[in-house]
Amino acid sequence: MISDLHRIVHLIEGGWKNKRVLVIGDVMLDRYLWGTVERISPEAPVPVVRAGHRSCQAGGAANVAANITGLGAQSTLIGFIGADEDGDTLRECLKKTGVEERLIANPNCPTTSKLRIFGGSQQMLRLDVESAIEREELSYRQMLDCIESAVREADAIILSDYAKGALTEEICQFGVRLGREAGIPVLVDPKQRDFYRYRGATTICPNLHELSAATGISGKNLSSMLQAGQNLAVKLELDYLTVTLSEKGIAVLHQDNIQNIPAIAKQVFDVSGAGDTVIATLALALACGVEIGPAAQLANVAAGIVVGKIGTVPVDRDELLASLMPEIELQAEEKVLDLNHLRARASAWRSQGEKIVFTNGCFDLLHIGHIRLLQDARREGDRLIVAINSDRSVKCLKGESRPIVGESERAYVLAALSVVDAVVIFDQDTPLQLIEALRPDVIVKGGDYTEDTVVGAREVQSWGGRVKIVPIVEGFSTTKLIAKATAVEV
Repeated sequence: MISDLHRIVHLIEGGWKNKRVLVIGDVMLDRYLWGTVERISPEAPVPVVRAGHRSCQAGGAANVAANITGLGAQSTLIGFIGADEDGDTLRECLKKTGVEERLIANPNCPTTSKLRIFGGSQQMLRLDVESAIEREELSYRQMLDCIESAVREADAIILSDYAKGALTEEICQFGVRLGREAGIPVLVDPKQRDFYRYRGATTICPNLHELSAATGISGKNLSSMLQAGQNLAVKLELDYLTVTLSEKGIAVLHQDNIQNIPAIAKQVFDVSGAGDTVIATLALALACGVEIGPAAQLANVAAGIVVGKIGTVPVDRDELLASLMPEIELQAEEKVLDLNHLRARASAWRSQGEKIVFTNGCFDLLHIGHIRLLQDARREGDRLIVAINSDRSVKCLKGESRPIVGESERAYVLAALSVVDAVVIFDQDTPLQLIEALRPDVIVKGGDYTEDTVVGAREVQSWGGRVKIVPIVEGFSTTKLIAKATAVEV
């Protein structure tokens, strides 16, 4: 995956923010009650949970959509809710996560909800409210109309089936047909034993138990089950079948071969929602043109993040980036970023608790004074961002004869230095806009400045940061180097 990681990191930092995934399926509300257990009830042999913190999360297909927005892309969600308080609460949860919902309220069926009661980190009880019956014909007509309208803006479709009645065969085949006609991937997370209703999709993504039920072969006989899965993929006219194998990773079943993607070793606290994260990540990667092999590896990384959490919690883009960055060694050109990509990378660094240092200048002809400044700056934190003036900005500051070296070349030379983590070019007279966008922890400038004259000093101090003035190397400057090269005395 290493050769693909560079492209994938670039996509996550900015390339898929304009992608939209249409999620259709069974939505639900996940409620949590966190408490402590100190005694057994005198009324029955059951633990008494002293209630404490309560929380709510989008669940089922709604959690898939929340994973999409958590990863930094856009999602549209279509499904059924009841005309009840849980439906209103679910809408509020989706609003907070940025999901565009087109939920259809049905007064005859309640909003599907699950209440999980925890004593410490141990789940004690789950209480479900649901109805798996099919809705009225009018409700399904409304759903078909919503799908037809929403697919025009979609870059991928996910059918998230929790067997709660939303995804009839007609709905599934309508979504598959529209996706195929639009030339976009259609992914299915199945809960039905019979996969026939999903025929023609790009891929179906069952877990080990679900594939075992669909093929009639025990998961203990993994080789035979996967071979049967290959045959099933051909029969259902899928591009491939994508099987999650728990601690064994992911297997991608093509007609003539099987790709095995090993799992990322993580401490597992709660697997709820991991399948939602896998299919959300897969859909986004495929929507961006990533091949299924690297896409499945990326999904494995994302799943490794969410199983380390308790409850149904969507994966976060910064967490995913932070997990990927240690796996690759960035080349110089990959450290030169525009503001959007740099903001994402800085956010990922910050999510890991890393301190970000910022410095800026023209850096026209690199000399020992510059190197000392950068080395001193890097010691002030964990990551160093260097902002350089554009060619136009340098001309405004230094005159028409400058810069000697163009902005692209200056940026590349700086990025090649090991002490530099990122380089950004700015066209304004000052870097204030960059500083406000990136919110560094430390601004570093040379000894020819005072704290009062450093652009952004007041701003960085307002969010708890600081300014550091480091000594300059006497006798070295770009102006003197130019004068010496042209034999002009200054």
